[in-house]
Amino acid sequence: MVYLIGLWESVRDFIATGGDVLYFVAAALFLMWVLMIERYWFVTAVFPKMRNQIIHNWKARSDTKSWYAHRIREAWISEASDELNARMLIIRTLVAMCPLIGLLGTVTGMINVFETMATQGTSNARLMAGGISMATIPTMAGMVAALSGLFISTRIEAKVKIAREKLVDSLPFE
Repeated sequence: MVYLIGLWESVRDFIATGGDVLYFVAAALFLMWVLMIERYWFVTAVFPKMRNQIIHNWKARSDTKSWYAHRIREAWISEASDELNARMLIIRTLVAMCPLIGLLGTVTGMINVFETMATQGTSNARLMAGGISMATIPTMAGMVAALSGLFISTRIEAKVKIAREKLVDSLPFE
């Protein structure tokens, strides 16, 4: 319990040093990870059952050679692809947004530095250092969030591509 309190105080101090923009970075990071975990779960646990059902339905068809059968096959593959790629655009967008949110923190921190310089002069280095840390910490946090999301989302996209290709290969033309 004491460890959690200390951890929470460290996070609170980090946010206080970096500014309120870090709340937006944290929100984007949280949403991105929730969506990535959901997609990973879908690709590894839910889609194999869906794939097996589609394969079963295809094999149960008496007609797999006609033009209509091929259109049905293409429709099933398209629906499966849509399910596989659902929310991937949102994930990629959140990955791209994290550094931009961090850049917003940089701008607000630099505005604080310039305000300090305008009101206190350039001789107060301690006040200027607070603004500079407020400018650099959100950038770092946005970049770390984006890198973590980039790695996992790329892995999920590869799994999606492989799952789709396996489905296409499992529905042979006869």
